[in-house]
Amino acid sequence: MQHVTELEQANPPGPTIVAVGMFDGVHRGHQHLLRRLVERARAENLTPTVLTFFPHPDKVLGRAEGRYYLTSPEQRAALLGALGVELVVTHPFDDSVRQIRAADFVDRLLTHLNLRELWVGQDFALGYRREGNVAFLREQGAQKGFVLEAIDLVTNDDTGVIINSSAIRAALAAGDVERANFWLGRPYSVEGEVVPGDGRGKSIGFATANLDVWDEQMLPANGVYAGWARLGGEVHMAVSNVGVRPTFEGHTVRVEAHLLDFDRSIYGETMALSFVARLRDEMRFEGIDALVAQIRRDAERGRALLSSLPRPE
Repeated sequence: MQHVTELEQANPPGPTIVAVGMFDGVHRGHQHLLRRLVERARAENLTPTVLTFFPHPDKVLGRAEGRYYLTSPEQRAALLGALGVELVVTHPFDDSVRQIRAADFVDRLLTHLNLRELWVGQDFALGYRREGNVAFLREQGAQKGFVLEAIDLVTNDDTGVIINSSAIRAALAAGDVERANFWLGRPYSVEGEVVPGDGRGKSIGFATANLDVWDEQMLPANGVYAGWARLGGEVHMAVSNVGVRPTFEGHTVRVEAHLLDFDRSIYGETMALSFVARLRDEMRFEGIDALVAQIRRDAERGRALLSSLPRPE
């Protein structure tokens, strides 16, 4: 999979079939579209391609701030590649891009991607003031020689509600990682370098790995979670805490993971940490003994829960 950071850098080996969108989280709705796109690309000898953007338009337009993304650009590209996408273009989004007329943007796709087919969701629109909706793009295809395919959006359950990144963010903000994971089609995860903490976990018998997570990636609501910690090719059971550590008068949100049956220094290594289930809210304890007793219960509950699940490959 080739990942480039500007449309002008793209150099596909031949004609392309292109999906355009943010694809933040690469959730089940995105997967539905892209699996069909890849299948079509292989049948028609086209290069399966995704054009996406960074930063998110919501950030540029002031509609979002702080931790917002479900995936970093690199994580997103890796997930897209795992689905069979061969070319990912993460084009910078700024006010000048926002002002591009839809017809002009289509011309850029034709020039730089050798576009033959354009695939979008039914609610898609691009270009200035979102003028490039499905009807507009279909007319452009008829005029300029490409096919427009509008894919039905995927619903999350029997309610008929459409899966989207905003709903997943809301579920994570509420600590409902099980619902977020169902919509994503995999456990939500963050990653970062393991960095030194204050050493309190080790001093009470439950050493934790402190993760330096990208400061724009969404975190689940403060609380304790069971999940998996991946270090290179190793996967370990983990009970993690997201929060400020109120027992110790903390104020800064941290992500700390206690790896079960593990005793090794891993400072400087990169860890991917997933959140499979929420165990409890973050709590303030009156003393260390009460905290240790609760952590022990958390570890036992986490072990029981994770032992009942297939270990990730």
